[in-house]
Amino acid sequence: MAVNEALRRQYLQYMGITSWQKRSVVPTDTPREVVAELVEVSETVEADAAAVVPDVHKLDWPALTESILSCRRCELHSKRKQAVVGVGDHNADWMFVGEAPGAEEDRQGEPFVGPAGKLLNAMLFALGLKRADVYIANVLKCRPPQNRDPQANEVEQCEPYLLRQIELIQPHVIVALGRHAAHSLLKTDKALNKMRGEKMLYHDIPTVVTYHPAYLLRNPADKAKAWQDLCLAKGIVEVS
Repeated sequence: MAVNEALRRQYLQYMGITSWQKRSVVPTDTPREVVAELVEVSETVEADAAAVVPDVHKLDWPALTESILSCRRCELHSKRKQAVVGVGDHNADWMFVGEAPGAEEDRQGEPFVGPAGKLLNAMLFALGLKRADVYIANVLKCRPPQNRDPQANEVEQCEPYLLRQIELIQPHVIVALGRHAAHSLLKTDKALNKMRGEKMLYHDIPTVVTYHPAYLLRNPADKAKAWQDLCLAKGIVEVS
């Protein structure tokens, strides 16, 4: 998605550029080689502007969404079909955070679709919830090639977006879905089983770690443990 004019101005102001012109505003008698240089400079400015997050913690939902959709902060943008912002209630008590979009999420622009998404929907239903009642997002907003694990620099570049989403939503509990999401949020390399069963904190928000729905599809015997984790999260919401 192209960066709109207002957001581009915000980017350029953040970069210290307070006066600018669209490259189409060029006198008709300008030499061809000068025009070519102006175009190159303008394209460089636009690319640099798209790579900068302008004071992300002040962005409202529309500006944050557009910033994510146009982000070029890491190399993942070059192979994505689209960035995946998140879906659900912007005032939700529950926030579910996964690792990164997969191929189908990249195609549809929505997190947790396909078989893993159907299982997540069933888990929500068991809690008396539906997708529209919660907010679902990923640590990374773009799909890693071949669904490889997120890299540390990608998490670092993308995390401000997730933090701003949390600031805007103010959920009562975050459920980290899977080992990679838990590691990215909690800055630990502990095994998932060592993180389950207790309330942790991510930027002062109570956080519960559980299995990724895709893992549960391969290991259905652990669904009972996942239910225990969800009950822990439910208890946190009920007393908050």
